[in-house]
Amino acid sequence: MSTRTVNISFQDELLREIDRVAKQESRSRSELLREASRLYIERRERWARIFEVGRRVARRSGVKPSDIEREIKAHRQARQA
Repeated sequence: MSTRTVNISFQDELLREIDRVAKQESRSRSELLREASRLYIERRERWARIFEVGRRVARRSGVKPSDIEREIKAHRQARQA
């Protein structure tokens, strides 16, 4: 597997946090950022699959976005009461 070097800008505080966590885990900054990137991509893909299942179920059930918005609004109002 080949690698490439890239330049990324971070705010000072975030970079300090990255370095702190990397040190705690005995990793390099690069290792930590690679792992964080992999986890982010996996999470996005997992959520995309979950939402796709939701869209399919909604289509089969005849649920419209307005139905969902109405239910969310009713739930929030019930919680506030």
